Amino acid sequence: MNEHPLWTHVEDAKDRFKALSDRVWATPETCYAERQSAAAHLEELTHQGFRVQESIAGIETAVMGEAGEGGPVIAFLGEFDALAGLSQQADVAEQVPLEAGANGHGCGHNLLGSASLLAATAVKNWLAETGTPGRVRYYGCPAEEGGAAKAFMVREGAFDDVDIAITWHPGSIPAVVKGSSLANARIDFTFEGRASHAAGAPHLGRSALDAMELMSVGVNYLREHMPDEARIHYAIIDGGGISPNVVQSRAKVRYVVRAATAPEMLTLLERVRKVAAGAAMMTETTVTDKVLAAVSNLIYNPPLGAAMQRNLEMMGPPAFTDLDRAYAARFQETLSEDAILSAFRSLGIVEESRKPLADFVVPADAPPAELGGSTDVADVSWVVPTVQFWGANHAIGTQLHSWQAVAQGKSQPAIKGMVHAAAVMAATGADAFLDPDLRAEAKAALAKAVGPKGYVSPLPQGAVPPVADMA
Repeated sequence: MNEHPLWTHVEDAKDRFKALSDRVWATPETCYAERQSAAAHLEELTHQGFRVQESIAGIETAVMGEAGEGGPVIAFLGEFDALAGLSQQADVAEQVPLEAGANGHGCGHNLLGSASLLAATAVKNWLAETGTPGRVRYYGCPAEEGGAAKAFMVREGAFDDVDIAITWHPGSIPAVVKGSSLANARIDFTFEGRASHAAGAPHLGRSALDAMELMSVGVNYLREHMPDEARIHYAIIDGGGISPNVVQSRAKVRYVVRAATAPEMLTLLERVRKVAAGAAMMTETTVTDKVLAAVSNLIYNPPLGAAMQRNLEMMGPPAFTDLDRAYAARFQETLSEDAILSAFRSLGIVEESRKPLADFVVPADAPPAELGGSTDVADVSWVVPTVQFWGANHAIGTQLHSWQAVAQGKSQPAIKGMVHAAAVMAATGADAFLDPDLRAEAKAALAKAVGPKGYVSPLPQGAVPPVADMA
């Protein structure tokens, strides 16, 4: 492995950030309720000597630390929210919850925030050591999983003076993220009807549950007539109670609507609203809706991507051992062959072997891979040149939002991949500080990508972070 001046700073600081990652893993908190996790990041920011701000954009669990003076502003974006219902014991290769129904870090955000803060700390120390002018920031961002905190933060100007943004996401194969993501809206539909005795006076009732089920039927028919890359999902929040002999007077369902771009997503969302209105009309109920969150599609920045690719290739893959590979192989045995092969193919790699861990990096000439899901990093990418990295933390084939991802979240491979990601990001941050041409090219590429219209927030007028709805 070739050496980079930033990597020494990463190595020197890494132990505290392993401890931070483990601490956050042990207190999994979801969407806007990440109080212990945010406090842990604030504590580490203070320990490392950052100038700290709390409640960024009015969000209690959004934090920021800054260090350095003058020069450009380079930001590292971190997250620390978990997922509901994914509690799992660490290092156990079978599904065994720590607490039935409790939260778990199934997307690796315990690692995500820790590596981004490690990268920011390494850059801070390098700036001080070399006397390089510039300010490095760490943004601890809550509620990526469905809460769109960064979209609200962008709207409130939290990134207005940032020159470059750098982030990553845990995964199984190290690569620069070159594809886009889907724009996304999360919206609750509430149906109101009239209760009655389901046997004695059914004709007097107006069933909100019927309306909700008819909406589901209508949306299923809509799926035939929407763009191929669009997605619609739903979850029943309130089915109207547990008494079948009462006509349900209220029901609530949460939909997620995704499409390739924000305008396409908003168009599809209006069609879903019409389906809901039709269901209400058929059942003589009423329907109201509330958009909880919305995010844009991700913009890839080629100049920054090329800089990150150079650092990735210089560093090579994480230095996994035979012991690491044996550990990962136990989890890979719980995965389907399709899941394992799709991990390679999704990144444009033709791979027939069953490697448990990545001993390679995705080359620069691999075709861009679409993320498939959605992320609020996308909204930052519309206003700040942004680059993102896929880490190598899990057995190849591990699906995010799974118990297997939770179980591996404190392992040696996961931590090695976390430190590796921090090193790649820190080196890319140093490039951005030292190379004004890189910053200028990145800003020009962003201006070209967004076009003359610029960024338009997908959030509806007057929307606020849905703390009460999501926490």
